[in-house]
Amino acid sequence: MQRNIRKAAVLGAGVMGAGIAAHLANVGIPTYLLDIVPRELTDDEGKKGLTLEDRSVRNRFAEAGKQRLLKEKPAPLYDKADIDLITVGNLEDDLHRLAEVDWIIEVVVENLDVKRQVFAKIEEYRKPGTIVSSNTSGVSINEMCEGRSDEFREHFLGTHFFNPPRYLKLLEIIPGRDTKPEIVQFMMQFGQFSLGKGTVLCKDTPNFIANRVGTYGLQVSIQEMVKLGLGVDEVDALTGPVIGRPKSATFRTLDVVGLDTYVHVANNVKLKSEDAEEKAVFEVPDFVLQMVEKRWIGQKSGQGFFKQERTAAGKEILALDYEQLIYRPRVKASFPSLDAAKAAKTLPQKLQALAYGKDKGSQFVWNVLKKVLLYSAAKVPEIADDIVSVDQAMKWGFGWELGPFETWDAIGVEKSVARMREEGETMPPLVEELLATGKTSFYERKEGRTAAFAIGGAYRDVEEKKEIINLAQLKEQGRLIKKNAGAALIDLGDGVACLEFTSPHNALGMDVLQMAGYAAEEVKKNFIGLVIGNQGKNFCVGMNLAMALMEAQDENWFELEMLIKNFHKIGDTFRAINRPVVAAPFGMTLGGGVEVCYLADQVQAAPETYLGLVEVGVGLLPGGGGTKEMLFRAMENVPEGGSMPVDPLPYVARAFETIAMAKVSTSGKEAIKLGYLRPTDRISINGDHLLYDAKQLVLEMDQKGYAPRKPRKIRVIGEAGYATLRQNVHAMQISGMISEHDELIASKIAYVMSGGSVPAGTEVNEQYILELERQAFMELIKTPKTQQRMQHMVTKNKPLRN
Repeated sequence: MQRNIRKAAVLGAGVMGAGIAAHLANVGIPTYLLDIVPRELTDDEGKKGLTLEDRSVRNRFAEAGKQRLLKEKPAPLYDKADIDLITVGNLEDDLHRLAEVDWIIEVVVENLDVKRQVFAKIEEYRKPGTIVSSNTSGVSINEMCEGRSDEFREHFLGTHFFNPPRYLKLLEIIPGRDTKPEIVQFMMQFGQFSLGKGTVLCKDTPNFIANRVGTYGLQVSIQEMVKLGLGVDEVDALTGPVIGRPKSATFRTLDVVGLDTYVHVANNVKLKSEDAEEKAVFEVPDFVLQMVEKRWIGQKSGQGFFKQERTAAGKEILALDYEQLIYRPRVKASFPSLDAAKAAKTLPQKLQALAYGKDKGSQFVWNVLKKVLLYSAAKVPEIADDIVSVDQAMKWGFGWELGPFETWDAIGVEKSVARMREEGETMPPLVEELLATGKTSFYERKEGRTAAFAIGGAYRDVEEKKEIINLAQLKEQGRLIKKNAGAALIDLGDGVACLEFTSPHNALGMDVLQMAGYAAEEVKKNFIGLVIGNQGKNFCVGMNLAMALMEAQDENWFELEMLIKNFHKIGDTFRAINRPVVAAPFGMTLGGGVEVCYLADQVQAAPETYLGLVEVGVGLLPGGGGTKEMLFRAMENVPEGGSMPVDPLPYVARAFETIAMAKVSTSGKEAIKLGYLRPTDRISINGDHLLYDAKQLVLEMDQKGYAPRKPRKIRVIGEAGYATLRQNVHAMQISGMISEHDELIASKIAYVMSGGSVPAGTEVNEQYILELERQAFMELIKTPKTQQRMQHMVTKNKPLRN
């Protein structure tokens, strides 16, 4: 039968349960959030005269979990309004609601007996065919559903989200012995296409894949730190971005996870493992146990391996001296191998510099890497059927840039194995099989395809989903049309081309604009449409600020004006080709990055897209059409006037405030509310599908009969509207809320968005507003205070409020 999940229920409203409910709301699924009934009143409830029978008391835990979603940072919800999709209840009064849902997710305490009791209750109320899953991080799936009916077990499995559910991509799917294959397949697909996750099929083994390998890595990191006498701050410097791991590295990650949770996960393997050597590795050090006793468990208690304190100089982050259990000032890690790694250009080069160095820092990295790589290889096929699943789980669940087997390839399998053997290590069967074939890497690239070494001694092609477009792979296949220093044009197939930014941080400069001009001509001749997209860390952080500052300091005003004019012309050029253009932003999409989106006919955004016209932070206004476009979009929202014309000032004022306050959306969905995106723009649930979805949108627009947007005219609020906006800005400056230079910048923005020195109601076109925008931009960039702000951002990467 055709299966779908239209409504869900989450049982357990703690941090994880509420977070899962929030993500279900993010994708539009109405969800019940249920928790236990309190056994006693709070003081506040007593003062209000409430009793244990009052509904508000009985739903207290679930309601607290729901309300916490509005306060947590980073925000669990794409849009706070979506919280209305979550309905709270309790596990005594509301279990009958389980008959309404298509998916029930258990997220209660990690205790087998408690979970069994919950599933017994669920079985009383669920309708046949309803999927039931546990979000357990390590309790056995098969043991949990013992005693349940055949039909229940056939629809039961593990669905292990990672915290926070909105942001971490991994969803581990763990079937039980009796789970129907079609249920497993459905959840793998549903997770990918409806929840936007990277789904990995796991076996019912302790901690599954990611926590099994990840916790092992954390344990050996702690043990090697103690053995070599390093500090927690030194270890974090060695295990962060320099080796392709998140900024939180090792100990800040533990603080975020919570040491109490971490100890539970480590003990889970220790108790269930029959391997004495493995048990020893998962033995939690005494100082960690003492920290848990003291409630120094990390971020949720205010201190863990790091602690923030207020000092005379401001806030200071202190690091834990784990030998004495006292806090001390952080020290900067100083190792030649670390310096060499930071200077290296590619991640494999960075890893090799650290792994094969000759100092204490490199010895630490080598010891940890060696053990993690050997452990990962030894656990295949116990925890996974293939190396791809292990690599994907670690990348999606722990934020590693390279999984264990990709890391092994990066440091060189032959070289590393030779050293491991010299150090007395025994190679796991998988590694011996690889070397016996005469191969020297776990992955191979042939004719633009990737194959992974598999158990049995052969390579198997890694499944390539049509929804995931890989631009680097397309280039390998000869689909590159043209490139320069800052951009490239690539053939996506089916008559669609892609304009890719490749400059540092995807910043905009003349090379990008030149390639955009070339792309327009090429698409007009040989393609049916264009996608503007890339696969960097962020879509685009704006113009090349260092270049603009240098031109300003040299007073090359003509060059700067030409840059602005050329950017304005690109929009006209794209419209003139009479082909659909779709922008595909993701991640940080700031300043000129937003204005690139405005060059397109429509936007296909990733859910995690943070759009913002932030130019005021460097003393400017949006000069690439952003100010103009926000004004025109604001006027589009003014309702048609009947007998009583609608005053456009509030609409313009809202757009003005968005620019003047440099508001940045916390999601693609919120960008629509802020006016950066239109309601007709689209959002891809799965960010990995972004380019594919953008391409499909181009094809759809072409098939429907594309017609370029016509030049627009609006009636501006004029001098009277400007006076109102200007008065509000001046009041803020007088009250000390903004500086004099802030007032100048805001006044320039207000002048452009009012339409300049014309009467209210004057009809103007886009070119007129663009000219006002260009003039205001040039006036600001010539001021010393704006150049000071630009200089501060370039050198310190922080805004200056002068």
